Amino acid sequence: MNTIFVVGLGAGDLEQLPLGVYRRLKEAGRLFLRTKDHPVVQSLQSEGVEFRSFDDVYEKHNRFEDVYAEIVSILLQEAQKGDIVYAVPGHPLVAERTVQLLFDYEQQRQCRIVVEGGQSFLDALFTALKIDPIEGFQLLDATSFQADEIQLRHHVIFCQVYDAFVASEVKLALLEKLPHDYEVYIVTAAGSKDEKIEKVPLYELDRVATLNNLTSVYVPKVEKEEWLYHDFTTLRRVIATLRGPNGCPWDRKQTHESLKKYLLEEAYELLDAIDRQDDENMIEELGDVLLQVMLHAQIGEDEGMFSIDDVIRSITEKMIRRHPHVFGDVTVHDAEEVVRNWQEIKAEEKKEKAMSLLDDVAKGLPGTLRAYKYQQKAAEVGFDWDEVEPIWAKVQEEIKEFQQEANKGNIEETKLKAEFGDLLFAIINVCRYYKINPEEALAMANEKFYRRFVYIEQEVKKRGQSLQQLSLEQLDEIWEEAKKRGM
Repeated sequence: MNTIFVVGLGAGDLEQLPLGVYRRLKEAGRLFLRTKDHPVVQSLQSEGVEFRSFDDVYEKHNRFEDVYAEIVSILLQEAQKGDIVYAVPGHPLVAERTVQLLFDYEQQRQCRIVVEGGQSFLDALFTALKIDPIEGFQLLDATSFQADEIQLRHHVIFCQVYDAFVASEVKLALLEKLPHDYEVYIVTAAGSKDEKIEKVPLYELDRVATLNNLTSVYVPKVEKEEWLYHDFTTLRRVIATLRGPNGCPWDRKQTHESLKKYLLEEAYELLDAIDRQDDENMIEELGDVLLQVMLHAQIGEDEGMFSIDDVIRSITEKMIRRHPHVFGDVTVHDAEEVVRNWQEIKAEEKKEKAMSLLDDVAKGLPGTLRAYKYQQKAAEVGFDWDEVEPIWAKVQEEIKEFQQEANKGNIEETKLKAEFGDLLFAIINVCRYYKINPEEALAMANEKFYRRFVYIEQEVKKRGQSLQQLSLEQLDEIWEEAKKRGM
């Protein structure tokens, strides 16, 4: 099995190259370079060293992964003819995807890889920027990072900022998290005689002319806590502080039980913001709902029962498990099939826990919604009418029974409540037949009543009167006016 000797060209010029690496490059029978755009290569050329570079491969592809795959393919083909030397910028094991791909093929016994030194550009960067990585340091590939990977509490270095397009991607990701004028550093050819460090405001990151394959971008770690208010870790620490020994007395005394009413209130306030299509208010109300989740999770952590990590892990596992058509190999054709699969998976998960089909419906739901879901569950197994006529007949029957109970001389309150509950349950069945959510319908009716009653108040005030001075008939006339105005 022939060998691919992988060497690093270092971060600077020829004077910084280790003697062993220099000799390997000079004596190589067949030398391949990932790129010739490096200070050392110019010196090697002047000394008559022959090589083949893969710069032309970069021109052929739009994606770096495709570039790396072709480079590795060529190297493997050449290695079949005999040993070769492959030289990369910096150190072979720092930010070198082609080398990692070669290791994969070595595991498949298609080649033998020997890594022979090279100076990492990181040493030169730390020296140039005068930073200590022990304070917290993150290295990201500017060509393939995810925005949620960025850890702004650490020193962050983006390597492989080849051109303005890559710099723009970095800039846009950072602008989602930092002020537009946050100062960052553009470092080119660190450690060489051509080293250049330029400090620029973030919004100008992609407007700098000196961007090439030796360019990295350094983002100093964020010191101002308010610039990290968007970060989940910050929120978690705030909640822990509020519940801590020196925190807020109110937050410290809360329990799961005492917070129940607040969660319900915040959920309804969010629904109101959604109905009003008020994005700003939705942000606030979603935050209030999240606050309730965080408080419950912190109480669980304080009691040693569970933490927010357990909550997040649980929902993540559930979403992956219940979406095999996204995260697995299941094929679906429409949304209805997705729902069927979801219900089947859910039923399989809960079959050992529930004693009844209805146990899957939360007892804490509002009465109308709980009735709606009970009926849905029963309908899933065929306990339902196919036509609406018998449902209306049931409503009429319940109205009659309620009226009979209400007309009795000696009204029994418990019996009257029970009959009215039966009437509501029957009406909710009508809602379900017509695919109307009763909670949403009642919320719309409440909002309509609010608008019309406010109109009455305003009209009466214009007349210089009070509501109490007008009869029901007069108030009803104003109500009809509001109705005609579409309120």
